[in-house]
Amino acid sequence: MDEFEWAGQSAPRGSRYGDQRPYVVSDDLDGLGGPVSGHITLSRRLDWSGHARYDLGNPRQLASMYEVVLREATTVDDLVQWLDGPVLVRLWAELVLPPQVRNLWESRHPVLANTHQGA
Repeated sequence: MDEFEWAGQSAPRGSRYGDQRPYVVSDDLDGLGGPVSGHITLSRRLDWSGHARYDLGNPRQLASMYEVVLREATTVDDLVQWLDGPVLVRLWAELVLPPQVRNLWESRHPVLANTHQGA
């Protein structure tokens, strides 16, 4: 078998899951108004790791929460609920993301791609 079926569509042999997985991107960074401080707990749907509680005052936990939401969001509402536009721009260069996620967001929001130049 040269291809596999995924969601009713064929994918080329050897393609990676990350190349086939749909990722969600917001059209408007200003519309992202999620929490910027305090402790939050992501739903199990977004963070199934068993460590879904984050202290947003801790820079590493804040970045980790953004990475999870960017990878696992299935709706724009997920993004709006949990991400903050200015914080996303500030953190962008240091986030560890699949290249597919990074490319999608940077193609929609050039300001994110520009953050690499200063890093």
